[in-house]
Amino acid sequence: MATAGWLIILVAGMKAGHAILVPLLLSMFISIICAGPMMWLESKRVPSGVALLLVMLGVSGLGVAMVAMIGTSVDDFSLALPRYQVRLEQELAAFFGWLQNQGLAISTPDLLDHVNPGAAMELGANMLSGLGGIFTNSFLILMTVIFMLMESSAFRKKVQLIWEGNDRSSGAFGQFAHDVQHLLAIKTAVSIGTGLVVGIWVAVLGVDFPVLWGLLAFLLNYIPNLGSILAGAPAVLLGFIQFGIGRALLVAAGYVVVNIVFGNVIEPKLMGQRLGLSTLTVFLSLVFWGWVWGPVGMILSVPLTMVVKIALESREDTRWIALLLASDAAVKEAVLAVDSPPEPKTL
Repeated sequence: MATAGWLIILVAGMKAGHAILVPLLLSMFISIICAGPMMWLESKRVPSGVALLLVMLGVSGLGVAMVAMIGTSVDDFSLALPRYQVRLEQELAAFFGWLQNQGLAISTPDLLDHVNPGAAMELGANMLSGLGGIFTNSFLILMTVIFMLMESSAFRKKVQLIWEGNDRSSGAFGQFAHDVQHLLAIKTAVSIGTGLVVGIWVAVLGVDFPVLWGLLAFLLNYIPNLGSILAGAPAVLLGFIQFGIGRALLVAAGYVVVNIVFGNVIEPKLMGQRLGLSTLTVFLSLVFWGWVWGPVGMILSVPLTMVVKIALESREDTRWIALLLASDAAVKEAVLAVDSPPEPKTL
């Protein structure tokens, strides 16, 4: 009972403190992603200060470009949204009328009152505008990232001193840090590829606002399975409004192919199955973190849950909880690892 009370207080505190916690959380994720390039530059004998400056210049440039694209695309799309919604209602009314002519008893006004496909288009714009609002704290995020990266090398030494003589704990923490960095780096690279391909595909098909749909595909790719559906629905509807059912099907086919190639082939090959989450876990984490922190919580829901899962895997007494969160493929891989006999040592 006491544990449940502490959990309620913790969740209420996270929800109340979202204005400061969300920028700090974004800073932490950005610093983890940037640590890899910074360490690579340092391994090439680039001074730490110069390496930090180069990485921060790159992050700042990307951040400014993303904020500019989000602001321009969302503003233009918001202005055009009422026109798209009217057109969508007209197309749906015509489709329902055709169904009535085929002998189906359908009340078109009632259906249009209860079914609002335009809400899917609003969702994409609302998520991007919510993220754009977070980036108004860009100075706080940038300074926090800089200080985290400056502290990263010293922090590793502090951990080694804390667990000096305890190789098991030190090794577990090192594995945890490596897994988190590996996860975020691969997920970000795959998401960038997904966003680029989707943006190019919808631009080739002539769908309006290809930059907007590419950005949405990049951000929602952090959510496995469900993210591709949320990212594709607005673009498919817009293709239907502009060109009809044929072009909408082409847009949908492009999203399906991109999701299969990047989500089911490239990402598992790079990341491995061990870090996978079950579909139920993905859905529940999306609902929970979205409720706590809004659109940014939805985008970061799966990375947050995967970090928790990695932390649980690093301890023997909590590994069973991580197994409950895992996907079927990850469970099968764990079972094979347990059942396979150890290889005989060669003298």
